[in-house]
Amino acid sequence: MLTVVGTVPCDTMPIISGTVSRHGEYLVCDGKRLPVNRGTAALLAAAAAAAAAGVLGTAPPVAVLVGDTGVGAGSRKLYKHLVKEIPALACDTLVFHYLQPVLDWHNRVLDAVERLPERPVLIADAGFMYVAKMSGRAGSYNLFTPDAGELAFLADEEAPHPFYTRGFILHEENRVSELIERAYRHNNAARYLLVKGKEDVIADRTGIVGTVSHPVETALEAIGGTGDTLTGIVATLIDAGMNVEEAAVVAMMTNRHAGALARPTPATQITDIIDCIPQVLQSVCVERAEKGETDAYGETCGAH
Repeated sequence: MLTVVGTVPCDTMPIISGTVSRHGEYLVCDGKRLPVNRGTAALLAAAAAAAAAGVLGTAPPVAVLVGDTGVGAGSRKLYKHLVKEIPALACDTLVFHYLQPVLDWHNRVLDAVERLPERPVLIADAGFMYVAKMSGRAGSYNLFTPDAGELAFLADEEAPHPFYTRGFILHEENRVSELIERAYRHNNAARYLLVKGKEDVIADRTGIVGTVSHPVETALEAIGGTGDTLTGIVATLIDAGMNVEEAAVVAMMTNRHAGALARPTPATQITDIIDCIPQVLQSVCVERAEKGETDAYGETCGAH
């Protein structure tokens, strides 16, 4: 089971949890309607769309959410909740998304996860990736999903916060392979890094192990949330049983082709792209199965 933990921009929303479903422009969880525009809601909607493609045999994701507009009160409530409730989640894959980076609470949550009899696959995106690096325990995670700017922070062994990433490192954002090497050299990366950018890459401590750069849709640059959808897709594929490298490649292909299929303009909404995910994922999985590119994960794709 895939569980996604994060926040939504609403200070009055209490902690909610449950299986999510998509209804038009809204995500529904625990009786609450959440707009799908970007952030954790977009990630969840993409994960639900990938699960609905019919080729993975997975259920819709479960969400554990709270309202937080950046002050941090909601995030702290959710951290405290997780320390107590993580054993009851019984998840196979656990994604942490937008949470304020509170170091002490992060460590308590990670300690609770590591006490579980069966450890889930751990994925961190956005703010949680920051606190994972700040804690010195980045290696406890299976996957981080940074963009080039976030990768620069991971690569800066001295920066305590993204605001303090040193300029000479930020200026290397076009040298992704060097930033990846630097992040691993200082033990500030998860076991895998999925770096989102003009060329999406999947890397481990040995370097870049896979890339996807086509199709290119420049109109997508004006649409927020495409990084969130990529994280939602890759998390669903990992939860379905793919190894991280293969899941990343399939997710990168699916996300890019879904964007192209939506025929984007600056007026395109992230939901238009999410609507294309099931069809594209089916096509990508069938194509890779026909090419014999399924050894990494058995019969997950094309098995149905």
